[in-house]
Amino acid sequence: MRRFALLGLIGALFWAFMSVAQADASSKTPAKERVFGWVENAVVKPWGIQVKAKLDSGALTSSLDARNIETFNQNDEEWVRFRLKLEDEASGDVFSDMIERPLYRDLTVRGAGGRDERPVVLLDVCIGDTIYEEQFSLRDRGDMNYPLLLGRRTISHLGLLDVRETFLQKTPKCNGDTPVVPHDPDE
Repeated sequence: MRRFALLGLIGALFWAFMSVAQADASSKTPAKERVFGWVENAVVKPWGIQVKAKLDSGALTSSLDARNIETFNQNDEEWVRFRLKLEDEASGDVFSDMIERPLYRDLTVRGAGGRDERPVVLLDVCIGDTIYEEQFSLRDRGDMNYPLLLGRRTISHLGLLDVRETFLQKTPKCNGDTPVVPHDPDE
């Protein structure tokens, strides 16, 4: 009889623990998550260039099409100089300026094609009605369909990803009053 009472007590404790764990997990998920398609329009700030962005859960770090990439020192800090060559989806104009940004970190990418070293910079991107400051590795993506790839770090800030759909968010509209999600240096 004692054994059954002990088992009953253990069972009750188990279900009480599970209820608390489920309540804790659900409290971390916002009631209404935004859903994004696997391709969305994005605006690269501060230049205001609208491009198609591929949301890729297979990549950790986001990537941006950049050419003529070179690192250099400025005031005892490492910087990166690169040329953006992006066609604005809204106007059809080609943006092709040299950009200089502080080097955030170096990234080693390993894949079927071997090993690739890429510089990473922090840039702002507007998606929907929010600006996100994110890490972008710089790479010549001229042979790719999408000049901007958003990886899991960025997707985790956006919301949910529906891989069956595209363009679930409205055309990006960001101005001086737009909320900004700053980069988290712990990521």
